[in-house]
Amino acid sequence: MKADVIKLDARKAGTIDLDDEIFGLEPRADILHRVVRWQRAKAQQGTHKVKTRSETSYSGKKIYRQKGTGGARHGDRNAPIFRKGGVYKGPVPRSHAHDLPKKFRKLGLRHALSAKARAGELVVIDAAELEEARTKVLAKAVKDLGWKRALVIDGAEVNENFARAARNIEGIDVLPSIGANVYDILRRDTLVLTKAAVEALEARLK
Repeated sequence: MKADVIKLDARKAGTIDLDDEIFGLEPRADILHRVVRWQRAKAQQGTHKVKTRSETSYSGKKIYRQKGTGGARHGDRNAPIFRKGGVYKGPVPRSHAHDLPKKFRKLGLRHALSAKARAGELVVIDAAELEEARTKVLAKAVKDLGWKRALVIDGAEVNENFARAARNIEGIDVLPSIGANVYDILRRDTLVLTKAAVEALEARLK
């Protein structure tokens, strides 16, 4: 499939051929859901923690005699049924990450790119470069192009001036091609790829 290429000043810069196996698939929500769930689970900290009865700071003295009270038998006040006692089977630090095959991750990225292309939310630009790292200049260009919540993906390396200028613009994210991922692509309204990014992604996903 062919796509128009534009410059940051909105002028046309020709066309580019996009691989149908990467940008022309019928998006499947189940595949995208699995990959996003894998990403978010991997990013979850898992630092939640409660104290068990062996960790609570309370007396370890036996609270009353074993027999003859008519009540239940207890050792100390750290038992879970008492106030300020330890928690039974509470959360402990752990990893929430689970495995997902590399082939499936690649497939998810293909479907995410295809979803943006099919929805008309994919823009290809000649290059994401600025002579000076001036936010005002880039902000005006972004406004003129109508990008409100956009993810800009460049080639192997991001132009430093462009990245610094975009840093202060709300809703604009910039990533190198190696950082392209399903979650970030789907959560932005517009996906902006440079020609270098298209080449890098096609080489990565073939």
